[in-house]
Amino acid sequence: MTQAAAQPPQRTPFISLLNRTIASGRLIGAMRPPYLDRDSMLESASREAGLDDFGDRWFEAPMDVLLDALKSEARLNAAGELTAFVQFRHVLRDRLLAQMWFKRHPEILERAIARPVVIVGPMRSGTTRLHRLLASDRRFSHMRSFETISPVPRPGFEQVLAGEQRDFRPVLARRIMRVARLANPRTLSIHPTGPYEPEEELGLLVASMWGMKHEAQWQVPGYGRWCEEQDATPAYSYLADLLRLVGWSQQVSSIRPWILKTPQHMMDLPALLKVFPDARLIFTHRDPQAVVGSAASLAWNQTILYSDDVCSKRVGREWLRKTELLIERMRNARDSIPRDRMIDVQYDDMERDWRGTMERIYRFLGLDIEPAVPAMEDYLERAKALKRHPHHYSLEQFGLSAGEVGERLGDYVRTYDIPTEDDIGHYHVQRRASQA
Repeated sequence: MTQAAAQPPQRTPFISLLNRTIASGRLIGAMRPPYLDRDSMLESASREAGLDDFGDRWFEAPMDVLLDALKSEARLNAAGELTAFVQFRHVLRDRLLAQMWFKRHPEILERAIARPVVIVGPMRSGTTRLHRLLASDRRFSHMRSFETISPVPRPGFEQVLAGEQRDFRPVLARRIMRVARLANPRTLSIHPTGPYEPEEELGLLVASMWGMKHEAQWQVPGYGRWCEEQDATPAYSYLADLLRLVGWSQQVSSIRPWILKTPQHMMDLPALLKVFPDARLIFTHRDPQAVVGSAASLAWNQTILYSDDVCSKRVGREWLRKTELLIERMRNARDSIPRDRMIDVQYDDMERDWRGTMERIYRFLGLDIEPAVPAMEDYLERAKALKRHPHHYSLEQFGLSAGEVGERLGDYVRTYDIPTEDDIGHYHVQRRASQA
C-alpha cells in the first residue's frame, strides 16, 4: 500500500468555508463565541422554555466532565464550538419539555417496557442491518431516526395526535441530515439513514450527557475514561422514561416489545439489565480487524469536522483501546446472564444467509418469522438505494496493523469462533465442519 493510499479521507470544503464565515463574523462583531458553561446554559434553556424542571440532576456530573474535556482536549474549531453549543442547548430544552410531558400526562411513566430485544455488539458488526430487519416486523416497537434526533415532542403535540397538525420533528431531521451530508458526504455510506428509518436509541443516552456518541464526535478521551468508571444506571433509567414518552407519542401498544441497539450497551450491560431485567439479548460478532478499522473511520469522519487538529494515528489507537474494553466488559457481563436469554450471531452468517440467520433468531424469540419476511425483503431493497457507495477504510490509515489487532483481540476471535475477513471462505468451511 502506498503512503497516499494509507491516508484517511479529508473533510469537505464546506466545513472550511463555514469556519472562515464564523471567524469573519466574530472579527466584525456580528457573532460571539458560544459560552460553554453549564450554569449559564441551564439558565438560558430554562428562560427560553419557560420551564425549570430538568428531571434527575445526575446528568450535570457527566455534563461537567464533558465540558471540561471540550475545553482542554477537543481542540474545537469555530464550527465545532458552535455545534457543541447547539447540541447542549437542544438536549437541555428536551429535558425540560420531557418533564413537562411527564407532569401533563402521568400515564406516560406508567407504560410497561416488557421483554425488550436488545442487540449488543461492536460498532460496524452488522447491528444496524439486524436492527432494521427486526424493526420491519410490526410485532415490535422501534425508534425512528427523527425520534433519536428529537425524542421529545414539541408543545402542542396533542394537536398532532388529533390529526390537526403535522409533527415538525421529521422535517427538522431531514434538514439536519441534509446539512450533515453537505459537511460530510461519506455519512451516507458509513451509516445510511432517513428520517423514518429505524434508528438506535443513542440520542436517549445523549439526553443524560452520556455515552460514546460524544467520543466519536469530539476528541474527549478524559470524558470517555471518566464514564468508563461510573455506574450508568441513572442514564439507562432516563433512557427508559424517554422510551415510554416515544411510545406514547407513537400511540402504539405498550405490550409490543422494543427493539434496541447501540454499541454503548457493551460497556453498560449491568446497568441495562438492572433497568430492563427481562431483556432478551442478541450478541453480534465480527472480525475485530474490520470492527476497529471501521470504528476508527467513523470517528475520524466526525472529529475532522469539529477540529483542525486531529491525528489519524491517535484516533486509531483510541478506538483499538475502546474496542478492546467494550469486548472485555461485554464478556465479563455475559457470565451472569442465563443462556436461554441470549443468542450469538456472526456478521459472516448474516452476509451469507440473512434469511437462515433470522430464522434462528426468531426461534430464539419464540416467534414465527413468516409474517415478517415480506417487510424484511422490502427493507433490504430499500437499503440498496440508501447505501449508494461502499464504505472504504483500512487499519493502515490509522497507524494500525492486522497483527497488532489480532494479538490484542485474538482470544475474542477464538472464543466466539469468528471468521477472519481476509480468509472468510476457508475459515467458514472449517468452522461449519467443526460444528457438525
